[in-house]
Amino acid sequence: MHVLAVLNRNGGTLRTLDTDALAEEIRNIFETAGHSIEVRLCPGKDIVSMMEEAASDENADVLLAGGGDGTISLAAGLLANSKKALGILPAGTMNLFARSLGVPQELHKAMQSLAHGSIQQVDIAEADGTYYVHQMSIGMHPQLIRLRERMEFRSRLGKIFASARAAFVTMIRPPKLELELELPETKMLATTSNLAITNNLYGEGQRLPFTDKPDGGQLGIYITHARTRAEMILFFLNMGIGRWRKNEQVEIHQASEVTVRVRSGTQRFKCAIDGELRPLPKETRIVLHPKALRVLVPRQESEPS
Repeated sequence: MHVLAVLNRNGGTLRTLDTDALAEEIRNIFETAGHSIEVRLCPGKDIVSMMEEAASDENADVLLAGGGDGTISLAAGLLANSKKALGILPAGTMNLFARSLGVPQELHKAMQSLAHGSIQQVDIAEADGTYYVHQMSIGMHPQLIRLRERMEFRSRLGKIFASARAAFVTMIRPPKLELELELPETKMLATTSNLAITNNLYGEGQRLPFTDKPDGGQLGIYITHARTRAEMILFFLNMGIGRWRKNEQVEIHQASEVTVRVRSGTQRFKCAIDGELRPLPKETRIVLHPKALRVLVPRQESEPS
């Protein structure tokens, strides 16, 4: 197959690496595995135009995206409902979608596994025309991101510490939203500090929130009811050990689509889609597209080479 790799020089951990040497390593690994490959390096300011150009390249079978979760989400949205597959070089802080696909977190191992990988079809979610692979959130998570963006950090570890500090501030002063949720068979009102609508349910018992079944065919709807400081502490502790279904501070639903209407004023709130802050409209319709995204994943041991 012909692979077109696009590396965001300013994305995730790539900003600290010799990306020219990394590009040469990618070429060697994929060509040794019998593929043809072209590697394009670009600064963060050009990543959107470069990804759009790569996604429309008719000669490529796979778009191999290297960068943080924002870069990967951008590439996935461009490839939804197309014949081209997405490959992921996990160079972000969390690499949540790469984890869902079983891609190794160390870059060299990821390259080796993908060069001998196979194509699968997984789900992708859409919020009013914006595709996403992980989650859309309202409340605490966008507030945490906004606080973290005001802090200075230069490394992956620095970003983790900044996130922890922002989470502590958010826990002390959580937001409060009045929402109406319309699912295919029911409507409900919710007073919540956080709403997350995920591309499939989170896996239970994982220390990071990502799905272990990326083709499960259902949105996960997580409504946080923690209001007091003690409840907030329990919420974060349960989240830290991956306890979702037995978390008394979280109400969970599943649906193929959901419409979210904000009954509170939206002036001081934003939403986050795959970690990127966006304006929060009064009404948002989220839909799951089953198996609408082709992805390159490590080959399973039972698969033929």
